[in-house]
Amino acid sequence: MKAEIIAVGSELLLGQIVNTNAKYISKCLAEIGVNVFHQTVVGDNAGRLKESIVIAEKRADLIIFTGGLGPTKDDLTKETIAAHIGKKLVTDLEAMESIEQYFQRTKRVMTENNKKQALVIEDAKVLPNENGMAPGMFLKNGQHFYMLLPGPPHEMEPMFINYGRNAILEILDEHQKIESRVLRFFGIGESQLETEIIDILDRQTNPTIAPLASEGEVTLRITAKHQSSSEAWRLIQQTEEEILRRVGDYFYGYDDTSLMQELITLLNKNNQTIACAESLTAGLFQANIGNFSGVSSILKGGVVCYTNDAKMKLVNVKKETLSQFGAVSKECAAELAENIMSILDSTIGISFTGVAGPDSLEGNPAGTVWIGIAQKNKTTKTYLLELASSRNSNRLRTVKYGCHYLINELTS
Repeated sequence: MKAEIIAVGSELLLGQIVNTNAKYISKCLAEIGVNVFHQTVVGDNAGRLKESIVIAEKRADLIIFTGGLGPTKDDLTKETIAAHIGKKLVTDLEAMESIEQYFQRTKRVMTENNKKQALVIEDAKVLPNENGMAPGMFLKNGQHFYMLLPGPPHEMEPMFINYGRNAILEILDEHQKIESRVLRFFGIGESQLETEIIDILDRQTNPTIAPLASEGEVTLRITAKHQSSSEAWRLIQQTEEEILRRVGDYFYGYDDTSLMQELITLLNKNNQTIACAESLTAGLFQANIGNFSGVSSILKGGVVCYTNDAKMKLVNVKKETLSQFGAVSKECAAELAENIMSILDSTIGISFTGVAGPDSLEGNPAGTVWIGIAQKNKTTKTYLLELASSRNSNRLRTVKYGCHYLINELTS
């Protein structure tokens, strides 16, 4: 099945809001094996919307619309689609009751135009809106399926995942089982990873492989279809093994995990504790580890030592180290890691010192970073990064590299 997403709203074209709905729906459709080859954004204009529908019908089986289901005059999605396919709009009594109850509950006066939100295309399957007023719709006309969803993401996302997704699954070949697995990689760029597995990508049919890159990470979603779920998983496993033979050194986990989550799992498994000395990251590593519950058993604490004075007073870095080598050096990173481990009596100490940017520091260009990792009864390791992103991206990538190097240390 081929799908096209049409986002309706002049505010999208004016750049007032970002079209996150298309991203969300495309991701969900990929998980169930529906291909999205086109995404369209059109303003609140019936003529242009109709043109978009005609074009979409030539290249897609399923057309998903977001936006334009509200009470105002410029909300014209369902009116335009109904007129295009020759259907009438009828009042959905459950939707009307829900809208009336909302106004009673909030003690607000219900204006006449709000009744418009209860109108649905005749013969459509109504998708309940549990987070707003306008219901969604799903219907078939001729060889095409149409799904209408509200524009606000807090309404659209739960409606799609709770009702829209199941409606699509029902029209797919009921004998096909669709399974998928995400492989997560760090330390390798998207272009390099693609080069390493280009022949696998070129011959993909079933399973399909979808790469995605974000903030220094790359993921590969492997999706397989088969009448047997176990056979679909066997196909996934076979493809996964072939991929990992090429780029397994960069693989760190599956599906929705993260580098920090994998690190926390390892620290708990090994009964290890960690302390942190952060300069350019300014507490970002600790903030990220603190996002997970139960980390009090592994995180001893840490300090933000942004200035040289703070490095000396809080983490006992020698003045001579800073004078001779500078704050952006492997010597400083090593002392920070060793001293914070000793001060907080942890089994591991990690440090981050460098130049976030955009300006240089001590003759070092922006993106120059040293990470130090100290462990009891082991030689302290230091790692040099030469990043080339924006200030905050450099800081975020530094934290991820810290997790990456720690995972390697704990698994080697």
